Amino acid sequence: MVQTDTTAVERKIIAILKVLSESSEPLGSITIARELEHHGVFLSERAVRYHLRITDERGYTQPMGRDGRMITPQGLEELKMALAPEQVGFVLEKLEVMAFETTFDPQKRTGQVPINTSVIDKGKFKKALIAMRDAFKAELCISDMVAVASEGEKLGSVIIPKGKMGLATLCSVAVTGVFLKAGVPTEYRFGGVLEVRNLKPRRFVAIINYAGTSLDPSEQFIRAKMTSVTEAARTGNGKLLSVFRAIPAPAKPIVEEKIAQLQEAGIKGVLAVGNISEPLCQLPVGLNRIGMILLGGLNPLATVVEAGIEVDNVAESGLIDFQHLSSFWKL
Repeated sequence: MVQTDTTAVERKIIAILKVLSESSEPLGSITIARELEHHGVFLSERAVRYHLRITDERGYTQPMGRDGRMITPQGLEELKMALAPEQVGFVLEKLEVMAFETTFDPQKRTGQVPINTSVIDKGKFKKALIAMRDAFKAELCISDMVAVASEGEKLGSVIIPKGKMGLATLCSVAVTGVFLKAGVPTEYRFGGVLEVRNLKPRRFVAIINYAGTSLDPSEQFIRAKMTSVTEAARTGNGKLLSVFRAIPAPAKPIVEEKIAQLQEAGIKGVLAVGNISEPLCQLPVGLNRIGMILLGGLNPLATVVEAGIEVDNVAESGLIDFQHLSSFWKL
């Protein structure tokens, strides 16, 4: 009986965390109770407050005064693990939704762009910035435009915990989101670790198909310490976080135009564009398709882990107004 009660409590906690993860704003118990009904969970406001006290104690949520609560990076990690069996393919769906929600106009340099959020100990933040310099200098990133947040502030859907600093970097979906707004659909194949020589793509040494995972590939590769981004930035040879996409062949002129506009706006990241129906880095793309390799947005953070500094990365954490970003070199 005790075990059954415990299981029921845990399920309700996961449901509450899921509701909080879907909001970029703090939520109060009344709003949470209402949103839970959409997930088939019926709790009174009092019952929600009871479960929120548990999530606070575990570090899954953080009170934001009268505004309510927000989920913490630790809460997001718990949610990922708890929902893993039922969320195979979740990353793919997330990428497609974020591309649709991207409103960035590279010519006007306005609109919403997707970001990754990384959380670092405040005392090690300056050291982490130093570790990232080579990657940004070598342009092994989507852009050098970033955002910084202190404890209690938020980047995307992530609230920065006490004693931490947050750094937002642009996600590769910023590029494909602009393609989509121009009428070009993108097929999201996989995330991988790309071996480069003289900063030119050679081959993928590890890949994770988006359709078969509930976790972001870049997060997993960084955690497994499979990169050598610092070495690649300094020598041109190493292993980078990269993603493989495919576009319809007739869209190539539009894509080339948008890539040029993005570069003018300081958003790069396109490492290679293949030829029609031809393999790219030994990978087939299919008839009337064109392969494309983009850099992973978390490459600069991989250098931080390579330097021995702990980082909590939340890929595709949300969107931010482009005008709220500033150059990494101003930090």
